[in-house]
Amino acid sequence: MGIKEEVYYEGGPHIGDLIINLLLGFTVIALPLTVGAIVRAFWLRYRITDRRISVSSGWMGRNRTDIIYPEVAKVVTVPRGLGLWGDMVVTLKDGSRLELRAIPKFRDIYDYINGKLSNRAQKASGSIGN
Repeated sequence: MGIKEEVYYEGGPHIGDLIINLLLGFTVIALPLTVGAIVRAFWLRYRITDRRISVSSGWMGRNRTDIIYPEVAKVVTVPRGLGLWGDMVVTLKDGSRLELRAIPKFRDIYDYINGKLSNRAQKASGSIGN
């Protein structure tokens, strides 16, 4: 029997990402962005707990990536959609990166994740938008 994890956030990307990209889809140039947003809306799911960050993605959501907080070296965020959602890049100690796109309440989620990191990772992450 494992230790129960407290879920802070569980869900998909912000709906605004899909809406804006659908509107942009009326232009042929933005069609690839629209397809990407549709795929994210259907098959991308985030789960942020007190122990880990989990991302389910890929075709039918079959790929899953789990990161525990001690592995994180740095977290950087970029606001999108007038600040209603944002993208987050989590860099691990081995140099690999995990990108979380169109995160709703990304500032709150960043603060939550940052609170779970080591002091060194917190200093490397800096403030939102750096």
